[in-house]
Amino acid sequence: MSDSEHRHIARDSLFVLADLCLEGSGTEHRVKIRNLSSGGLMAEAAIKVARGDALKVNLRNIGWVEGSVAWVQAGRFGIAFAEEIDPKLARSPIVVGEGVPRYAQPAVAPATPDHLLRKI
Repeated sequence: MSDSEHRHIARDSLFVLADLCLEGSGTEHRVKIRNLSSGGLMAEAAIKVARGDALKVNLRNIGWVEGSVAWVQAGRFGIAFAEEIDPKLARSPIVVGEGVPRYAQPAVAPATPDHLLRKI
């Protein structure tokens, strides 16, 4: 797709934190995701990237997604994904299960029968 065709893909504005790793660098950087679509995203971070840089980004409930830098402008940059994703998954609550740290799991009170509750 050309650049003008990509601009017509629906985007969701949001604010989510994600980890990003530039190809060839073992270092992970925390980035702010400002909008997300099936084909890419806009991120904000104080890291030096250039158009064409290969990278991967770890999106909530999706995992690591490969892509490349499409544009860079004043602390923000666009990432074009190598393969399309379902952006609604990143908006979903964190999936609880194996591999999700306890601190990242939602707080849920255990179900307690009414007759076991103490009246105050």
